[in-house]
Amino acid sequence: MLEKQKIKYTYGVLERQFARVFHLAGVKEGQTGENLIKLCESRLDNIVYRLGIAPTRRAARQLVTHKHILLDGEVSNIPSILVKPGQKVAVREKSKALDTIASSTSLNAVKKHGWLEFDNAELSGLFINYPDIEQIPEKFNVQAVVELYNK
Repeated sequence: MLEKQKIKYTYGVLERQFARVFHLAGVKEGQTGENLIKLCESRLDNIVYRLGIAPTRRAARQLVTHKHILLDGEVSNIPSILVKPGQKVAVREKSKALDTIASSTSLNAVKKHGWLEFDNAELSGLFINYPDIEQIPEKFNVQAVVELYNK
């Protein structure tokens, strides 16, 4: 019984976060679908994943939640925070020795994306700008998401 309640609570929190991002995408200039993708790509947990600091998005979310990540030199534990272009994301000094981070940032594990710069020596990255839809490796039907959520 407790497990079901926990799942419902987690789903509710994630749904609220997505609703917030969807609202921001709708009020921004341009197409809602493209804005939604750009905002989702600018989430702190996603940037940690895209930089190659974490092997999965779930691991990236956990690293942020457990205060292993710095945003502009300040500890941040909010995975859903939207990073702005020009902000720096880094691993805390005392967290650099974690096995997850060390294995993810090894030479072959680092991913390259045009909207991010990564310094493997410092374990830090810079969010340069919002990506274009064509730059995002995953392909999905953005319009279907927008139509579903507009109901």
